[in-house]
Amino acid sequence: MPKPKAVTEAEFDKEVLKSDLPVLVDFWAEWCYPCHLIAPIVEEIAHEYEGRLKVVKVDVDQAPGLASRLGIMSIPTLMLFKDGREVERIVGAVPKRMLEEVLQRLLGEG
Repeated sequence: MPKPKAVTEAEFDKEVLKSDLPVLVDFWAEWCYPCHLIAPIVEEIAHEYEGRLKVVKVDVDQAPGLASRLGIMSIPTLMLFKDGREVERIVGAVPKRMLEEVLQRLLGEG
């Protein structure tokens, strides 16, 4: 079962902005309780959308410059990128159904 890939600040442009697939980025931190609540949902999405969507995680404590550059003000923040551009931002732990609705719209499946 594919897991979301941990991406560092140095890898972000290559792994996210230059990806051939749309990318879901989970900005999180170890100390963030809501981040742990949404983590299983993000893992399920990585598995269910394999081949159609790349899923990565960025620890904001390890990548503060990136979090600042992208305007991450609270976590968890889920950002969707397509063709190197941000197309959606979801702040907070949301139900899987809500996330899937956004993904289906992004991927042209809904």
